Amino acid sequence: MTTEQTPNNLAAFCWSIADLLRGDFKQSQYGRIILPFTLLRRLEGVLEESKEAVLAQHDKVQQMNLPEEAQEQMLLRATGGLSFFNTSKMDMSKLGESDIKTNLESYIQDFSKDAREIFEYFNFGEFIGQLNDADLLWKVVQKVRTTDLSPKAISNHDMGLTFEELIRRFAEGSNETAGEHFTPRDIVHLTTSLVFMEDDDALTKSGIIRTIYDPTAGTGGFLSSGMEYVHELNPQAVMRAYGQELNPESYAICKADMLIKGQDVSNIKLGNTLSNDQLYADKFDYMLSNPPFGVDWKKIESTIKAEKSLKGFDGRFGAGLPRVSDGSLLFLMHLLSKLRDASEGGGRIGIILNGSPLFTGGAGSGESEIRRYILEADLLETIVALPTDMFYNTGIATYVWVLSNKKSDERKGKVQLINGVNLCGKMRKSLGSKRNEMNAEDIATITRSFGAFKVVDAITLEELGLNKPAEQKSSRGRQSANPKVEALKTFASKIFASHEFGYRRITIERPLRESYQFSDERIAELRFAAKPLNAPMKWVHEQFGAGWSDNTDCESYGMLNDVAIEIRAYVKNHFSDLKEKQIKDLLDSKVWLAQKQVMLKAKQLQQAVPQGMGTMQCNDMNSYEAALKVACKAQKITLDTKEKKQITTAVSWKNPEAEKVIKKIHKTKANPIYGLFASEGKENGQTLEYKTDGDLRDNENVALDPNQTVNDINEAYFKKEVQPHVPDAWIDASKKDDKDQEIGIVGYEIPFNRHFYQYQPPRELIDIDTDLDTVSAEIMKLLQEVHS
Repeated sequence: MTTEQTPNNLAAFCWSIADLLRGDFKQSQYGRIILPFTLLRRLEGVLEESKEAVLAQHDKVQQMNLPEEAQEQMLLRATGGLSFFNTSKMDMSKLGESDIKTNLESYIQDFSKDAREIFEYFNFGEFIGQLNDADLLWKVVQKVRTTDLSPKAISNHDMGLTFEELIRRFAEGSNETAGEHFTPRDIVHLTTSLVFMEDDDALTKSGIIRTIYDPTAGTGGFLSSGMEYVHELNPQAVMRAYGQELNPESYAICKADMLIKGQDVSNIKLGNTLSNDQLYADKFDYMLSNPPFGVDWKKIESTIKAEKSLKGFDGRFGAGLPRVSDGSLLFLMHLLSKLRDASEGGGRIGIILNGSPLFTGGAGSGESEIRRYILEADLLETIVALPTDMFYNTGIATYVWVLSNKKSDERKGKVQLINGVNLCGKMRKSLGSKRNEMNAEDIATITRSFGAFKVVDAITLEELGLNKPAEQKSSRGRQSANPKVEALKTFASKIFASHEFGYRRITIERPLRESYQFSDERIAELRFAAKPLNAPMKWVHEQFGAGWSDNTDCESYGMLNDVAIEIRAYVKNHFSDLKEKQIKDLLDSKVWLAQKQVMLKAKQLQQAVPQGMGTMQCNDMNSYEAALKVACKAQKITLDTKEKKQITTAVSWKNPEAEKVIKKIHKTKANPIYGLFASEGKENGQTLEYKTDGDLRDNENVALDPNQTVNDINEAYFKKEVQPHVPDAWIDASKKDDKDQEIGIVGYEIPFNRHFYQYQPPRELIDIDTDLDTVSAEIMKLLQEVHS
């Protein structure tokens, strides 16, 4: 390659084909034509030396009548070590103008399977037809063939850089879909640097072989960046690329890029990585990935759940499953399963995630259990917070996670959080949602901090020597005389022990306190069934029950056949949640009569409740069972379980002034922290266990501390933070963690923003009042002008 023929210059020349396409094709289509034509010219140049040998071998193979795979293997031997071939006697200089479409299509069909497949996924045949219809095909071919892309003119490495530049131009011209297929180069460089920077062997020793893998390969940006990073520092190292991509067009671009770089393209797969891992048996040294943010996995839910239940930790998802609405953590677990064993040198992962994997899901949830697995297995090295507006199709906060199973001694048991949200500059021209970009200094600041593994207290960008231009404020609208002081733009790094992100969720219970009263109003409620029939029955009774009586000889009670159509119409409009079975129950006289019978029994019991408490309020629910039993005996009434429950629900209610309801009496030592309270006025040695009030139930998160026992930590927290405020509360000892069987459920979250929060005091009230007075005066002046 000449001095002038740099990869950027060559890419610009290749892209100049767009001059021919302008007007007949959309800008977003340019790359779909330029990329396959560039690939075709490169392949033609690579195959030039072995062309005659392949054609000679092809003549022999054709006479053998072998299957396609066997033919390919024999023809590959004639290429001198290449992974592809072409058996056509034509090249781009021999296509001819008159039959160029047919000849070009035939020429492409004569490539070996892997190379031919790339053109198929580019839908290249369709674009050949469109170019031919526009009388542009001959012109484009002539333009392409004037470019020398043979290995003699440009090396694999430089050709790879050229193709990457073409991909970048394609990305920028496809803003509406770029984020689905392309990761911005600045983010790629940062992630690659963080992942590779600690492998001294790969960066210095000759003959070193490393593997790199991306399960969401896109167009191969991460794979290319990893290979380029190592090549620049150690040209003698060998990087073998592996990847899988779901989108056919992105897959074609990635495969073409790897083919140009001399990689074995059979390692690049097409398909869904989560449901159909086509590299299931492989482990890798390095993995880089930018999975889609917030994309649900409902379509493959059954496959994922089946793998988890059948394989557990022998599969990829043994740690847990996130909610179906976001599959980001599934990709992370997939990558963890691909780490080369630590005994074989281990592996490292760089993955870009949004904020939800940091904190979504409470203790015991799938997300929390995944974080627990990662942190307790000591796999997480660092998380870097990126600036917003860094990606083509979203402006949300994003983070780079770096994980490894070969941590250095100083990093073991620790996690570094790096806050790089201010390390960026505004782009001159936005690309979709991408408005910010990181320059080499920004990336170096983060990588140096990661490499130093030291705490960096919030330091301004000026102190770091990063002079960022001040953001332009809008001059539109009213400008405050005393504007709020903007927070300083800072950079910071913090180091935490892994267990500091963990907590144990303990359940705090409080006693149920209830009163009861057999009042007329409460008993009248028994005429109607419980929810969801309660409200509809009240409406029906109000509208059509005027002639019903509670006498036993009332034959019309609950008979609704004559008004069923009217009731159905009203219910459909006003109680749309009712199902057909419930509507039938509403219209069934047996349901109405059953409720009436329960109400009448309650009225009888009202007359027989002992000690004159029938219509009086009693604030000790502990006496209810005995009173009910006496009343039933006196009235010779038998209540089944359902009737008893209905009556009890109707005549009782929660009352914070009532006595605590006793659930059970124990003959064990009192332990109020765990709900066993010393009896009052009872026989010595008895302790009381109270019923719990679900409405007062609460959960407390207690920080983990490996230096103390679980019970000691829980009890100390309870005595300090709970008991002084609610003396009748206790810890529910039955809520235990599934894994360690200790009281409380373990959870993990990484509250990144909380650790780096910078307090900004509010504006002084006098300044706010001054602004309000000014605005009020202006409004009054405007109103006076209107009236005048």
